Amino acid sequence: MEYKLTFNDFNKSLKRNKLMALKCGDCEKITVPPKMVCSECASTNLEIIQLEGKGKIATFTTNFVAAEGRECEAPYIIVMVELDEGPWIMGNLIDIAPKKVSMDLIGKRVVMGVKVFPGDKYSAGDMARPLFSFE
Repeated sequence: MEYKLTFNDFNKSLKRNKLMALKCGDCEKITVPPKMVCSECASTNLEIIQLEGKGKIATFTTNFVAAEGRECEAPYIIVMVELDEGPWIMGNLIDIAPKKVSMDLIGKRVVMGVKVFPGDKYSAGDMARPLFSFE
């Protein structure tokens, strides 16, 4: 069995501001980030699709302790966004100061952008991460 969309290809697409996903041909569930099988029914009948990157904030947290080597980035807000196409994806929210967040964020519309972070001793090189801003 082989991956239809490898994480490396997913990351390369993300660096070009394209959010790729897998759509199951059996149950139509959309999976992002990529996996070898459908996250709903375990089918390998998967098709690569591109998502819009728009949705609403489902939940969030504020991170006050950054990863080693990125201490200057803390604090920052991590959001789980329910995309318009269905799946949830995690990323950072950039439009609001961490000290000003409240439960009013839940349900707010956002659009995805991308930031490329340099590799560190724990990674295999530069990695793209979704960043969300208000629509």
